[in-house]
Amino acid sequence: MNSPVVRDLAALVARVALGVIFVAHGWQKLNTNGLDATTAGFEGMGIPFPTFSAYFATFVELVGGGLLIVGLLTPVVGLLLLIDMIGALVFVHLDKGVFVTDGGWELVVGLGAGALLLAVVGAGSFSLDGVFGRGRSRSRAAR
Repeated sequence: MNSPVVRDLAALVARVALGVIFVAHGWQKLNTNGLDATTAGFEGMGIPFPTFSAYFATFVELVGGGLLIVGLLTPVVGLLLLIDMIGALVFVHLDKGVFVTDGGWELVVGLGAGALLLAVVGAGSFSLDGVFGRGRSRSRAAR
């Protein structure tokens, strides 16, 4: 199970799955709620710099999710999405328990952990990063 093809397929599946979820959440903030409503919601939750935070979360999720899907700039995008999820964890979900049904942190931790893993491991060969020679992790490239 440790073959390069299996790792690359796993990275592809993880990137696409996480990317779709992030795009959906970014699209929801932009299109369904609107940036003014998202900003007001962030302000109501006590999130610092609510306008900046709303724009950051919206566009990191929307654009970053799209970039994850195609596997472009994956290490940078993964770190930005991790920062986004740390903010969601700290300012919104941490004190509500584990379960998402109670407003808890399970989804943001799962998404953040996936984003971190992709940032560290890379997008795999089946990605635009792979096409440009940046899809492999440092540990794989060193082998």
